[in-house]
Amino acid sequence: MDNNYKQYEEAAELLKVLAHPVRLCIVRGLLEKGGCNVTNMQNCLEMPQSTISQHLQKLRSVGIIKGERNGLEVVYEIADKRVEAIINAILK
Repeated sequence: MDNNYKQYEEAAELLKVLAHPVRLCIVRGLLEKGGCNVTNMQNCLEMPQSTISQHLQKLRSVGIIKGERNGLEVVYEIADKRVEAIINAILK
């Protein structure tokens, strides 16, 4: 067995979090736009803000995205550069 098993666990967790259509859409949108707030995502995805916020929290929990407060809004952007290669590989 590989001594770096922990890296496989981390990679699997990353893939599990990405394995949802809404989260894939959010991540792809952030890669294309650079940064975005929940209101813009809500308008784009046509979903309730609470639903989008739940998905954002899941993405933040594994370090895929980060949020930076700008006044009253939080602007989200990609924090893990590995995600771009994954998205490019599976979404053409």
